[in-house]
Amino acid sequence: MIDIVNQINATRRAIGDQAVATGEGRSVLLRRVYDAPVEDVWDACTDPERLGRWLGPVEGDLRLGGHFQLKDNAGGEILRCEEPRLIKVTWVLGEGMPTEVEVRLAPGDDGRTVLELEHASPARIVDELVRSYGPGGTIGIGCGWDLALLGLDLFLRGIDFDPGSWQDTPEGRDFAVRSCHAWGPVIQAAWGTSDDDIAAAIAFAVGHFAPGAGDDRS
Repeated sequence: MIDIVNQINATRRAIGDQAVATGEGRSVLLRRVYDAPVEDVWDACTDPERLGRWLGPVEGDLRLGGHFQLKDNAGGEILRCEEPRLIKVTWVLGEGMPTEVEVRLAPGDDGRTVLELEHASPARIVDELVRSYGPGGTIGIGCGWDLALLGLDLFLRGIDFDPGSWQDTPEGRDFAVRSCHAWGPVIQAAWGTSDDDIAAAIAFAVGHFAPGAGDDRS
């Protein structure tokens, strides 16, 4: 059994203003600590075989300037690769808008590793989407990365985990519901979203990640 509450609490979440290649950007930022040395975490994030065991199968030319494609997920170009501290890629899902993901690693004094993941999108597009449709999509992006970083933790600790199916298990659905609720107040504080609008946005995101799950977080 996975301790879902502790896993949710292990991540610090924020809304940032990370610039993208086209200019000003808006971002979701996740930070958590892994009980593994930085070299091991770096290898888990960059070795195709290991990456496939917690994030999903990946193909492509995995080097600086190369292109990658995650199965049934996003693809893009590797913009920066500074072993073992930083990797930055473009992140495009289907015909969607180009976004950028940056992963930063730092060794801790205790032998553990601090990981920061920042997913940035063009500010003008994000702002317009939020004005027109509310922040539900942003909650969804945050929840998606919560699921990924949970998978990395389980993989590094040697716990069997199938990234392609775990989300559909009772544990996975519980985690997704709690993740959506954890992102709600972060986004509300950053953008001043009303209580009613943030509740609707959370419900929208929960409906996407855990349809029919309701709101049972007991």
